[in-house]
Amino acid sequence: MHLPLTAHVTPPEPSRSSHHEQHALTPEGALRLLVMRATERFRSCGKFAYYFARGKLRTDPVFATLLSQQLLPDAPRLLDLGCGQGLVAAWLDAANQCHLAGLWPPQWPVPPAPVAIRGIEIDVHEVERAQRALGQLAQIQCADLRSTALSDCDAILILDVLHYLEPGLQKSLIDRAHAALGADGVLLVRIGDAAGGIRFTWSRWVDAAIWRLRGRRSSVLAFRTLSGWVDLLVGAGFEVRKIPMMGARSFANVLLQAKPTSRPPAALEPPSPLP
Repeated sequence: MHLPLTAHVTPPEPSRSSHHEQHALTPEGALRLLVMRATERFRSCGKFAYYFARGKLRTDPVFATLLSQQLLPDAPRLLDLGCGQGLVAAWLDAANQCHLAGLWPPQWPVPPAPVAIRGIEIDVHEVERAQRALGQLAQIQCADLRSTALSDCDAILILDVLHYLEPGLQKSLIDRAHAALGADGVLLVRIGDAAGGIRFTWSRWVDAAIWRLRGRRSSVLAFRTLSGWVDLLVGAGFEVRKIPMMGARSFANVLLQAKPTSRPPAALEPPSPLP
């Protein structure tokens, strides 16, 4: 079953590819402006949502990497799995507004401008914050990734999510992502590398603490080595490349870009919902 991507983001005007050099920013200046603009959406959601957004957008290198490299299609139907309070949608919207205003680093590519964004998140409180902050910018659904149907789309994000699933469910989700993407689609996955030494130990401790703080009594935390994650993606019919992330790395996190190369032989139906 395929659910429609109903949320609509107003596409940029045809002139979006041109830079206004008189207002061109350095990457550092652009990031400060982007954090300010994206965070403002969450001010009405309370102090926690606002300060979490500001801290996360300022310190997590994946957000700058999404804009400094051309990793997503120009105008995708975007599916954000485990979207939290909707930071990616707010970030990309801020990026397009800054670009259209000419406030953009000349060395960066034109930011992706999704024609529709669908986010899936299991935490009802995160969903409520995302819906309030984003409004019509994105369709945010409270659902379980283990059993939720994935819409046909052009780009999928799975950032810091897979290790919360058991190995069999990791494979199921990756297979269903492959089925949802078109031939020119893109999957971006950030994973923890179990061979990452002390950085991985620190990452695992932080993830376990966050899981407990969110009220989860049991924690799966099924990590793989980088080669194990790559094997999982290749086995599902993807070609994979490692993407360098901007900024210093405190954790053993790796960003992977995966593109479909073939249809996987396994059945792609979602598993039955787990208790």
